[in-house]
Amino acid sequence: WARDAIDLVGPAHIIFDDDGMGRFRFIAVTGFTDCRYSERDSKPLVEFSWQGKDERDDAYGRGWATIEDDGKLHGHIFLHCSEDSSFVAERE
Repeated sequence: WARDAIDLVGPAHIIFDDDGMGRFRFIAVTGFTDCRYSERDSKPLVEFSWQGKDERDDAYGRGWATIEDDGKLHGHIFLHCSEDSSFVAERE
């Protein structure tokens, strides 16, 4: 996706809090996450389910992400009964 599409309704972001919760926004999708932290191949891993909105419609899904050797967060997000996409994020 083009940057202007990713930031359609505001700056795209994904946040995972220490309390196992989090939130994200990209394009017209916003959501709150319920996270589980562990490791995969000796790298930090977060797996999450989420609920929120895709434009004005209720939306749900799941996803995962790991911190890779480049220091960036690489993951995949799934929208239930809809699309899915990989993503790369970096800390501000």
